[in-house]
Amino acid sequence: MSLTKTIQVGQHTWTFEFNKYAKQAGGSVMITNGGTQVLATACAAYQPRAHQSFFPLGVDYCEKLYSSGRIPGGYRKREGRPGDHETLVARVIDRQLRPCFPEGFLNDTVIQITVMSYQKGFNPIPLAMVGASAALTISDIPFEGPTAALTIGLDAAGEFLINPPQGETGQLDLTVAAKDNSLLMVEASAEFLSEEKMINAIEFGMEHLKPLLALQSDVAAEIGKPKMQVASHTVDPVLMDLVKQHGSDDFKQAFAIAAKQPRTRALAETQSTVTDKVLAALTTADEDSAQAGASTTGDDIARCIEELKHNIVKDLILVKGERIGNRGMDELRALSSEIGVLKRTHGSSLFTRGETQALASVTLGSMGDRQRYETLYNKDADDTFMLHYNFPSYSVGEAGMPRSTSRREIGHGALAKKAFLHAMPDMADFGYVIRVVSEVLESNGSSSMATVCATTMALLHAGVHLKEPIAGIAMGMIKGADHHVILTDILGDEDHLGDMDFKVCGGHSGITALQMDIKIQGIAGAILAEALHKAKAAREQILEHMQGTISQPHEISKLAPQIFKLKISPNKVRDIIGPGGKTIKKIIADTGVEIDIEDSGVVSIVAPDTTAAAAAKSMIRHITTDPKPGEIYLGRVTKVVDFGCFVEIKPGVEGLVHISQLEDRRIDKVTDVINEQEEIMVKVIDIDRQGRLKLSRKEAMGQSPTFNYS
Repeated sequence: MSLTKTIQVGQHTWTFEFNKYAKQAGGSVMITNGGTQVLATACAAYQPRAHQSFFPLGVDYCEKLYSSGRIPGGYRKREGRPGDHETLVARVIDRQLRPCFPEGFLNDTVIQITVMSYQKGFNPIPLAMVGASAALTISDIPFEGPTAALTIGLDAAGEFLINPPQGETGQLDLTVAAKDNSLLMVEASAEFLSEEKMINAIEFGMEHLKPLLALQSDVAAEIGKPKMQVASHTVDPVLMDLVKQHGSDDFKQAFAIAAKQPRTRALAETQSTVTDKVLAALTTADEDSAQAGASTTGDDIARCIEELKHNIVKDLILVKGERIGNRGMDELRALSSEIGVLKRTHGSSLFTRGETQALASVTLGSMGDRQRYETLYNKDADDTFMLHYNFPSYSVGEAGMPRSTSRREIGHGALAKKAFLHAMPDMADFGYVIRVVSEVLESNGSSSMATVCATTMALLHAGVHLKEPIAGIAMGMIKGADHHVILTDILGDEDHLGDMDFKVCGGHSGITALQMDIKIQGIAGAILAEALHKAKAAREQILEHMQGTISQPHEISKLAPQIFKLKISPNKVRDIIGPGGKTIKKIIADTGVEIDIEDSGVVSIVAPDTTAAAAAKSMIRHITTDPKPGEIYLGRVTKVVDFGCFVEIKPGVEGLVHISQLEDRRIDKVTDVINEQEEIMVKVIDIDRQGRLKLSRKEAMGQSPTFNYS
């Protein structure tokens, strides 16, 4: 049964068309806002795969270029693998949905979202996030939603914006996802926003999500399909008792080991030993137990062990107030850092927090090095700041060959980059294209936040004048029946076994980026507020440590290209380029520099040394400034007439050399001395009121040219 609903979201009207398109999918909806239309579908396998131990949820978000009336550029005219932007949107949708599936549901589930029509100013991403939930809500898939999400901006007057167009979010680009009154996911980039303002923005977003949640619930009641049955996830209490009996003490001892690798080995060995002991106990018990043992698998025991480990860590924190490694709940791991560890890069730093270590390197380049790409919103987009995050297998002690960049690496790099978007210097002032690469050398929790800290110090070491140093910290949470505990600087095991992963980046003035993921079905806003304030205290400690390593930007490395800038009149740009690029090519060939010219008249000169830059600047100034009496040029004769000749001294600038000014002797015929296209030295001797140049060849003889453009 198809159904159409409309709803007002901010200043826009959204139209939902349920089950009109893709009717064989488990659930489908087309959402329209203005000229933007997004189709979301949800499908799940009827049975889980054999020995499936985790929930296999796949989310695909695709922006078809035909949606904006464009054919893809380049040789390939068909959309292929998702770009980084599409991958990041898919990850955001996944994080919103994943906590809302029941434990025990292990069937392959795929959400596909396609932007089929796009109108500038009508952002498709909020439609995609709500559409994914709406398709699941009316489907036969056991989804414990609905959920909804919005993007929130902040204008110059301090007013919040609902779903602003791309690039018009102002001081804040926030995505909030929730179900009922509980937060599920938060992601933001901000311009040094205070904790209080961020909390207000999140609360504002949650309030405006309510109509979207209500609409989905109403539609589910009207046309929703019966949900699939989910196998009971409760473990056999007899089996659980056996696992506790044989493993509780050993697992507690393993979790007491502070170092990651010895703890990981101890946990793995304990799990193997407990599995063997439980299977042996089941097979030697009485007849009933033997029958039970015959039906018990290693997967059943593994689920019991995982629950036991979770309960042990939870009990340690909630009841005994103890953490792995015996740290306090708000205590940071040991910090260390240094700069200049790589000898030939333009800037580098090593940042270590506990057993997490990131090595960041900075490369400074010219405008020709900027990243160019094509998006739905921009046919010829470019990026002058790149941050690439690499997570090799050796960082966690595993043997694995490097493959293509993973979705996780793309996501972590994007989060770290967001932290610096409002802290970078203005390109018009700084001039360099910047690439940062973070190599995670060791990981035991929050390598993306270590990347943020290492990046700050590497940028300062490279001479980048940040508006403020930026640090990052990862917060966690363990939630009990009647209380919770916020953890500062979580370990990998605390992330894996905990209920929240909350990363916060910023400087002394406020927050620049954050990302929150929940593993339970939502948290209250008060918990988020508590975590934000604790994160601020931790961030201040890390910034103080970093300042002890490097407090001010260094000089630009001598290994980096030297960039010099000139500002010329925009109507002089074509003079520098010259006919067919002749003039600019000659400047580049003669001086060995690279030149980039913007339409605004900003000229960037990338030179191997100051001498080459000075020569290029001199040439450009002479091209773009009006000739003055006394200046000498090597010009080209463009036309010969009876009374003299016309000489082009600069692109498009000609003057007359009267026959009397050709030689220091009398001549009867101009062609006795010169011919057309010949190069001759001339001096500007006068400029009349109409701007016409009078040139002299005889006064320039024996002198060097002020400028030679030919």
